[in-house]
Amino acid sequence: MEFKLEVKDSKSKARAGIVKTDHGTIETPIFMPVGTAATVKAVHQRELEEDIKAQIILGNTYHLYLRPGLEILQKAGGLHQFNSWKKPILTDSGGYQVYSLAHRRKIKEEGVKFSSHIDGSKHFFTPENVMDTQRIIGADIIMAFDECTPYPCDYKYAKRSMHMTHRWLKRCCDRFDSTEPIYGYKQTLFPIVQGSTYKDLRTESAEKIASFEREGNAIGGLSVGEPAEEMYAMTDLVCNILPEDKPRYLMGVGTPVNILENIALGVDMFDCVMPTRNARNGMLFTKNGIMNMRNQKWKDDFSPIEADGASYVDTFYSKAYLRHLMVSKEILGAQIASIHNLAFYIWLVNEARSRIVDGTFYEWKEKMVIQLAERL
Repeated sequence: MEFKLEVKDSKSKARAGIVKTDHGTIETPIFMPVGTAATVKAVHQRELEEDIKAQIILGNTYHLYLRPGLEILQKAGGLHQFNSWKKPILTDSGGYQVYSLAHRRKIKEEGVKFSSHIDGSKHFFTPENVMDTQRIIGADIIMAFDECTPYPCDYKYAKRSMHMTHRWLKRCCDRFDSTEPIYGYKQTLFPIVQGSTYKDLRTESAEKIASFEREGNAIGGLSVGEPAEEMYAMTDLVCNILPEDKPRYLMGVGTPVNILENIALGVDMFDCVMPTRNARNGMLFTKNGIMNMRNQKWKDDFSPIEADGASYVDTFYSKAYLRHLMVSKEILGAQIASIHNLAFYIWLVNEARSRIVDGTFYEWKEKMVIQLAERL
């Protein structure tokens, strides 16, 4: 993987760059739709490419490991062949699922024992076998195995967890560097900064992660319930430490406002389930604010979902029709809303990139964060 920093904004820390992988080029800042179980929910790959214009998608190591399983994925030739997505893929390591399945797992220095949420079967993740698993899945960018601490988090626990994450990272790097890709194209390993919302821990972790000199770096353990101001403070702190000539990936973030504010702090890559999850519940994101499509006010509104929506997706359905689909629990409603939200997120980061390049990002961002938070 290669990263080229093209432009830096003069009034913020926002950047525009290019990431090159063996499956294609990614223009940053970028939003990556989440395809947890080898699919971005309710969206065809054709729509991802042609309508949404996604440049990269995510897969989830924990879920793919359990189902369809590594044997099937390896027989298929990796995730790209299995789900017919020919552009770049990033996989997380399963660390977040370890965090979210607290009642089903036990963390030790060697690794994590957990019970499957599907059938209760017992499994064991280590830094080494998570690297092997992601080799088999075959993503272009893979994540180091870490522990994502909850919020709020006791200082002593956060410090102990962070140091274990650093020790696990050394084991991940050793295993990754001693093995080869399976499918004939290169893979890249990103370490993950942890440290909860403690400045000294985040500083220590960012410095430690940077010392491994990998091709890119991730920031984890945020967007787990902390106030947005704390997220921004930690991101700002970490971005000031992580090397400028490598991409920075803020994991699991977030709302459109979160994304713009973190771009302004120097983040290049984002992912979040919010566009699709909220879409399935009837929430749409637009340039002018947030719409709950189940609201009575849209019942006889026959205008397009967004009047100038063609600028990021051809949304020719009316608000009234989409509301009808939502209240009727028709599958098409979830599909239309998911395509709309993902296309909006991609439009948002693309527009941010254009504004960074032409020097108008900061003023545009300040206006947009007010609009995007409005409830329509």
